[in-house]
Amino acid sequence: MDVALIAVAGTLLGVIATHWFQGRMTLRTAALARNEQLRQERIAAFSAFAGAVVEYRRSQNDRWFRAVENPGSEEAEESRHASYRQRTAAHQALFRVQLICDDAALRQLAEAAFVDTHCLHEAVGAEDRAHRSEQAKEALSRFIAAAAPGLR
Repeated sequence: MDVALIAVAGTLLGVIATHWFQGRMTLRTAALARNEQLRQERIAAFSAFAGAVVEYRRSQNDRWFRAVENPGSEEAEESRHASYRQRTAAHQALFRVQLICDDAALRQLAEAAFVDTHCLHEAVGAEDRAHRSEQAKEALSRFIAAAAPGLR
């Protein structure tokens, strides 16, 4: 009889231990899956933001050139409106970065890239425009460099 009780107790102990270890493994697997999903969402958000800012910078440069070459022309107005559309797209991408990123410094770098790009059309002269364009490009590069290690 003692042998049977020991066998039952051992079996129960084995079942409890197995259940505990499986529960921990399930939690660990769920955490890993969640972290990977968040990493993938960050990659998508950061990539979309970088692409939107590049397009916004291109449209801001185009806007500046059109306004200097032929102020008040239909082309200049179309370019201005195109830059507004690109600004909206870049702003939406920035909002997504702000929502998904928990690193305050990284969010500030993203905001700086957007602001530097936004101010490009206010350049006075070709040299100022080139400087502002390069400044916006470097701000985006700083954001990408800071974001990349957390995505690997």
